[in-house]
Amino acid sequence: MSSDPWGRVDETGTVYVRTADGEQVVGSWQAGSPEEALAYFERKYEGLVVEIGLLEKRVRTTDLSTKDAQVAIGHLREQVDAHHAVGDLDALRSRLDKLVETVEARREERKAQRAKQSDEARRAKEDLVVEAEQLAQSDQWRAAGERLRALVDTWKGLPRLDRKSDDELWHRFSHARSAFSKRRKAHFAQLDAQREDARRVKERLVVEAEALSGSQDWGPTAARYRELMAEWKAAGRAQREHEDDLWNRFRGAQDVFFAARSSVFAERDAEQAENLKLKEELAEEAEKLLPIEDLKSARAAFRSINERWEAIGHVPRDARPRVEGRMHTVERALQEAEEAEWRRTNPEARARAAGLTGQLQAAVDKLKGQIEQARAQGNTSRAEKLERELEGRQALLDQALKGLHEFGG
Repeated sequence: MSSDPWGRVDETGTVYVRTADGEQVVGSWQAGSPEEALAYFERKYEGLVVEIGLLEKRVRTTDLSTKDAQVAIGHLREQVDAHHAVGDLDALRSRLDKLVETVEARREERKAQRAKQSDEARRAKEDLVVEAEQLAQSDQWRAAGERLRALVDTWKGLPRLDRKSDDELWHRFSHARSAFSKRRKAHFAQLDAQREDARRVKERLVVEAEALSGSQDWGPTAARYRELMAEWKAAGRAQREHEDDLWNRFRGAQDVFFAARSSVFAERDAEQAENLKLKEELAEEAEKLLPIEDLKSARAAFRSINERWEAIGHVPRDARPRVEGRMHTVERALQEAEEAEWRRTNPEARARAAGLTGQLQAAVDKLKGQIEQARAQGNTSRAEKLERELEGRQALLDQALKGLHEFGG
């Protein structure tokens, strides 16, 4: 008979293991000595210890599922309960019991973690839905479209929720994307229509611009080109593949016209500059007639100067008022001299002036007599009234005498 702290072999070769519930039969050994029997069953015990240790490590360090862990624990528990090993089987049962508790705790942790992840995923997806619904109303087509595509990628990276919740949120998310796509499609369809309208308008403007490019009606044509440019800007942009070509044709037609006009205007400006020089010389010649002393000769000289003036063409517009003003000054001096001569030599006017002067002189003399009479009578207020009237009549008389003097009277 042989034994150790956890088992023994009796004389019949039966192997026993000691447990808290008493000895349990392990098996029968007839192949060798009792020591060899104990050693064999102790090795089986050590094998169980190793398997339990490996399972404990897997539970601690890997993502072993609760179900697989429970199956493995059950398998080991069957082996321990079968008493086919010699060793502290109660200690193994205790380790398996603790392992069950650990697995259950891990299951609860994972359940809580999944619940937390689910809540986080729900909030994240709800945030994505809210942002997508806001973007659905945006007119920033490029930026909003890119952002919606990024939101889809973010959605795909999030865990699924329960089917009902996930489907409801996805429906809202998908509906927002569809609404945005529909609005964007309608916008660009309208834009395409507008650009097609713009293309037709600009083609018409190009045809007219090209037809006008050879015109020599400089002023009206330049004005029409300005109107065409305003119409061009108001038409909006055509499709990209047409816009540049139409603009090049439109601008090219204008360039042809304005280049021709510039050439003509350059020649005209040179001619007008020469005309200005000639007219300034004539103005200087006319100014030498001032002051007017001999009206007849001055009139003849000015007529000759004016004939030569009229034979000269246009001068630059900005210089015209200045040079023409010099001639007008001389012309007005001649007119004033002629009017003075006419007044001086017109007998009817002289007679009218003399008659008026006589009438005014008689009225002044009469008023003076009335003033003296009023003062003699002590009527001061009447005298003052008559004196005010006398002042007015005297002023008229002085003016009439001056005019009569101009007639040589």
